Amino acid sequence: MKAWLVHGWCQPDEMEWAEVDAPEPGPGEVRIRNRAAALNFFDILQIQGKYQVKPPFPFTPGAEIAGTVEATGADVTAWKPGDRVLAIPQTGGFAESTVVDASKVFAMPEGMSWARAAAMPIVYHTSYFALKDRAQLRAGEWLLVHAGASGVGMSAIQLGRAFGARVIATAGSAAKLAFAQRQGAEHALDYRTDSWVERVKELTGGRGADVVYDPVGGDIFDLSTKCIAPEGRLLVIGFASGRIPSIAANRILLKNMSVIGVFWGGQVRAHGGYTADTQRALDALWREGKIRPEIGQTWELAELPAALKALSERRVMGKAVVTV
Repeated sequence: MKAWLVHGWCQPDEMEWAEVDAPEPGPGEVRIRNRAAALNFFDILQIQGKYQVKPPFPFTPGAEIAGTVEATGADVTAWKPGDRVLAIPQTGGFAESTVVDASKVFAMPEGMSWARAAAMPIVYHTSYFALKDRAQLRAGEWLLVHAGASGVGMSAIQLGRAFGARVIATAGSAAKLAFAQRQGAEHALDYRTDSWVERVKELTGGRGADVVYDPVGGDIFDLSTKCIAPEGRLLVIGFASGRIPSIAANRILLKNMSVIGVFWGGQVRAHGGYTADTQRALDALWREGKIRPEIGQTWELAELPAALKALSERRVMGKAVVTV
């Protein structure tokens, strides 16, 4: 089979497109014949050696896939060859076949395409954890979602609406602002100018956002503290800007605000059944028409470096997907 290999920390266009043996599933594992794999910004960081998870060399990146079960290891009874599934492998997704722990494999929701299925797991699981568990978002609250045209932003807007919140999104171009509004944001603000801070205050009647969803960090985090409501919750999702921000503790004190970390991977490792519970909840929201993964662009698997380049340059709205 064909797979992308990382032999040492490098740029995405320095990976090797290689012919390798198909991996054999061990006990408790499933091999999936991939039909689609979704991209995430952390894939780029992992290839470069800048991500907290550093697999041994050589490795194949990729953490979201959809396809059919091809083979099962010992003790696997929930799956059989031919089952249509989506899965969350630790690595290995950017290949024609991937071995995944059976506990990270889920039935594809009815009526979902391969591309949408691959695009669902990580961003929607992350946003569900952030909004439902960490922020305990309530109906009627104001939710401010940064990077509203990104994969995580898209999922946060849709889930925020599903939970009854009023959503303001920020993005960096007219096309991205329109995309965020199509996902359900009531208002979309351009964060290339600082005026969005005052607009958030105006739109919320001077109170500010009850919950801020921030996958950007840097200046966006700093400015968010100026338009968060008293007793607001600022969710730290990631640092796409490249700068990890800090905050003066007196600002937390004076606003009675909470700065809340959202490390979905740590939650999954600490609570074995959490992923399955979340997927069941997301399946129900899909059936109800409340969430819908949007695919910004697709490439063939062999074109992965070009896809990762487009993602790094923020030229993709929604999710980027390679098809197999």
